[in-house]
Amino acid sequence: MGAEILTLKISSTQAVALAFVTYFIGVWIKGKVPLFQKLSLPAAVIGGLPLAFILSGLRVNGILQVDFDNTLSTVALLVFFTTIGMMASLKLIKYGGLALILYLVISSVLGFLQNLLGMSIAGAMGIDPHYGILAGAVSLMGGLGTSAAFGPYFESTYSIQGATTVAITSATFGMVVALVLGGPFGEFLIKRYNIKTPGAHKVQTSEGNESAATAQLEPHVFDMSILEEEETTDVNGVLKAAAFVFVSVGLGAILSGYLNTLITLPAYIGAMLVAAVIRNIGDFTGAYRVQGGGLNVVSEVALTVYVTMAINSLKLYELVNLALPLIVILIAQTILMILFAWLGYFLLFGKNYDGVMLGVGGIGFAMGATANGLANMQSLAEKYGPSPKAWLIVSLVGPFLIDFVNAIIITWMGNW
Repeated sequence: MGAEILTLKISSTQAVALAFVTYFIGVWIKGKVPLFQKLSLPAAVIGGLPLAFILSGLRVNGILQVDFDNTLSTVALLVFFTTIGMMASLKLIKYGGLALILYLVISSVLGFLQNLLGMSIAGAMGIDPHYGILAGAVSLMGGLGTSAAFGPYFESTYSIQGATTVAITSATFGMVVALVLGGPFGEFLIKRYNIKTPGAHKVQTSEGNESAATAQLEPHVFDMSILEEEETTDVNGVLKAAAFVFVSVGLGAILSGYLNTLITLPAYIGAMLVAAVIRNIGDFTGAYRVQGGGLNVVSEVALTVYVTMAINSLKLYELVNLALPLIVILIAQTILMILFAWLGYFLLFGKNYDGVMLGVGGIGFAMGATANGLANMQSLAEKYGPSPKAWLIVSLVGPFLIDFVNAIIITWMGNW
């Protein structure tokens, strides 16, 4: 009998510390490697994926198993999506206009196609079509949160063995693919269609100072306050925004408990709804103001911590354990996503920079995690400048509006 594998447990605080270390290693490497800058790969991917591969290799070879306590990752996820809910001012949604509604409709069609494709391949390869849904809109459009919610539901309702593992593993696959393909896909569209970017005309003014010129044109990609009155971000503003966010998280937990008795939804939906209500009461009554600058700081920190922790703890060895039909389904889903981002999001939104960003963001949230899509958008914006309208639309549709529609689509198609 072989020796028992050595197990190393990483506490939640250690996991956060490791996330910051790998993130800034990624920042340093990206600054040294022009190819990574050209591909617009997020720093979290550059620093985190090598660690995930190393840890998976140690696990597969029976040398070391590292168990992460991702409690604080879950908190970071809740905080991040709560900040998105708090950005859902009706005044800002009005700025998104018809484009926001169109993006939601198109994304809903994509969720349906993901399920239809997965079910068709699963049926053709002799496995239960429900596995196609798990490797479709549950894990890809839904991400890890929806996978964790619907996995047990499929196991108990449809007797699908290992549904949760299949969904989470598929979501993991989608996260890796989205993070790797998002930036390069955006680069491809910009070069292929000669897209005019916010910083393009300034970058060419001084060849010797190209990077400096680009940096001057980089309003913060999270900064939705550019659509509002100008304001100064200070410690008090950040603390005030954090207070609103954590009150929303607490009240949202109560609301989510009630909503889940009616329909299966990710845990962060309740907090997002509460945050949206708090934001709009303040906007329309004038009783208080949610400072956009402070909210942006809270949002960025939460996003960085969540994405990097998630990548560090990816169990990439589980992808090897996918049965052949699931591998075929996920490859087909990747092809569908690329074609849809190109022919759907980009072309339908006018072959412009907003369309590029909407496609890049769509690859993220429709292949496992909105946070990944926003991270890819952030990375691209660091080079070419921000797209506030695209950021707003992806931020509202990806983690918020689409989850309601996706839950209905999953439940409906599960009964086919």
